[in-house]
Amino acid sequence: MAPNNTLWSIKAKQLTKELHNEISLNNNSWHKFRASKERRSAELIMAAMSQIINNGEDIDVENLLKQAILWIKEDVKDPGCNNH
Repeated sequence: MAPNNTLWSIKAKQLTKELHNEISLNNNSWHKFRASKERRSAELIMAAMSQIINNGEDIDVENLLKQAILWIKEDVKDPGCNNH
């Protein structure tokens, strides 16, 4: 991707980071949301958006969006934890 320092305001970058942090699964939310197609696809879409705004690689954006679509279509599911 071409540098986009003038495309996105500092506020847009900050809001993107905040939203990405808010919806990303972490140790506290993993078991609650790991099987949610909505939550998993939103997390991946937000990660793709973050990549776009922060000059990520096109292939990374594409892969994140493809994975999000698989979750939306329920073509992938979380396999669960091996130790539970």
